[in-house]
Amino acid sequence: MGLLTGLTIALGAAGTVVAAPAVLAAVGFTSAGIALASMAASLISVSAVGSGGGVAAGSTVAILQSIGAVGLSGGAAAASGGVGLLVGLLI
Repeated sequence: MGLLTGLTIALGAAGTVVAAPAVLAAVGFTSAGIALASMAASLISVSAVGSGGGVAAGSTVAILQSIGAVGLSGGAAAASGGVGLLVGLLI
């Protein structure tokens, strides 16, 4: 593996950990809750209608809101970094 490949992999891993909270905030999963008229608001609405009026604990929307509210946990940061590492490796 060359130096450029190694740098690409490292940047992919670090970039996803740094970018994940910013991307979630941009689509409406904020620390103050779901932003009005956002993509997140649409997703939570669809999720609530699909599950009969509430958002199921552990659902994708619930997890994304949790990350938006408090940030990435150690495990989530590791998973996000792992995805970035794979993307960097594929590039």
